[in-house]
Amino acid sequence: MTTTPSQSVEVPETTQLIDGEWSPAPVELGTQLENPNTGEAVAQMRGSTDDDVERAAAAAWRVHESGAWLKIPAQERADMLEKVADALDAAAPQVAALESFGTAAVISTTAMLAGVINGGSFRLAAGLLRDGRLMHTVDGPTGKPAEVHRLPWGPALSLVPWNAPAPQGCHKIANSLAVGAPTILKPSEWAPYGTTLVAEVIAKALDEAGAPQGTFQLVQGNSHVGGRLVKDQRIRSISFTGGLVGGQAIAAACAPDFKPAQLELGGNNPVVVLDDADLDGAATGITELLTQLNGQWCRALGRLIIQGGIYDDLMAAVLEKFGQLVIGDSLSAESQMGPIVHSGHLSMLKGRIAEYEAKGGKAHSSSSLPDLPGNFLAPTLITGVSSADAQEEIFGPVATVHRAADDAEALALANGTPFGLEGYVFAGDEERGMALARQVRAGGVKVNGSTMLSLNLMAPRPAWGLSGLGVEGTTETFDFFTNPRVVGVENLSAAALKSMFS
Repeated sequence: MTTTPSQSVEVPETTQLIDGEWSPAPVELGTQLENPNTGEAVAQMRGSTDDDVERAAAAAWRVHESGAWLKIPAQERADMLEKVADALDAAAPQVAALESFGTAAVISTTAMLAGVINGGSFRLAAGLLRDGRLMHTVDGPTGKPAEVHRLPWGPALSLVPWNAPAPQGCHKIANSLAVGAPTILKPSEWAPYGTTLVAEVIAKALDEAGAPQGTFQLVQGNSHVGGRLVKDQRIRSISFTGGLVGGQAIAAACAPDFKPAQLELGGNNPVVVLDDADLDGAATGITELLTQLNGQWCRALGRLIIQGGIYDDLMAAVLEKFGQLVIGDSLSAESQMGPIVHSGHLSMLKGRIAEYEAKGGKAHSSSSLPDLPGNFLAPTLITGVSSADAQEEIFGPVATVHRAADDAEALALANGTPFGLEGYVFAGDEERGMALARQVRAGGVKVNGSTMLSLNLMAPRPAWGLSGLGVEGTTETFDFFTNPRVVGVENLSAAALKSMFS
């Protein structure tokens, strides 16, 4: 068999960073990691011990209690973060290759994410520090200004998923470090490679810049490791991106201590195509929304809603686009779509398709799969399934299709699940599309767009319903890791206050 590009990737050891010391993650978790392009087992999942987790939490708390990281002036912390950004930019090609291997996303996508988001997140956080976001003043009652300081809650924990772990980790870590919080990162056990390299780059740059030992740490493992840290009272804020079940468990664990949790969860996102839409543009967008990150991302297409008059023509156009896709090894520059991350996830997706077919659905696909033994699945649209049977996110290149008679029914279908992460509307008349988009119950709604980028870098990325809790964004994540403290001179007694209003 011909060697594929992914088979030339050297898989790094799964390591951990505890209180300044690197070591192999010692615990075998009992599951094999695969090369998703070939299905070959390449490594054993590994994790940190309970003792490792305890030492990491203790180190983070020590740094927090001493103020060793927080007391570094904001402008100096900004300098350090910019050095981290430079180091991440230099490592972007290596990170992109490991992300493509581990997550199965095609190299053109992981290269874009590594080149734009990884270092960019640290520069944005440094910019917020330089702009003075950690302190501003308001007028006090007797003419003296009152200071509003944004201070870290305490040690922060970042939990990132397997579909794009390195860029998501960088976004979280950059902001928690910027506000002065010692930070622990736990990547998904399903794709540790790229995130571990990112952690090595961050740690080395911080160490060279003079950051205190224990400021940034990396642990490895499954939900057991993450759960111990979430429940640890020394960990004071949690930023999690992942599935609904994990988010609900974290929210429940944080409730007794009123610990702030930022939760970005699943979507089952609607794509509404109105009857005046450009068919080719809509078909392109639908294809991209179902195949970017191989359909394995929280803002992917979940439910396609088509107005009846264009239903047949649009379905034909989409299937034609599917037929033109180049599906192949994720590290091949020619590939537009790669495989599913793991054989277990592939089996789950095939099971979901079979469930829909058992309920009367019909699966439509037209893509050619490569002559490789990996975890490949053609993008699939399923017709004939009711909205009531299409409530749950699939998290793969599979979406249900629903027919709408008019704008009102399309909106009702779009809002017909308990999720609300992202929505999309394709319309020839942009104002008509905007009018419908304004009513879609989701954190973000794009009209005639299908990129992975936000509508604006400084716009928030909120979630509605079961899609999450709290708001992500350039400034929003920065603010999440802090709590305000207002300090000022009042020079006013209660009696004097009463006389002012008598």
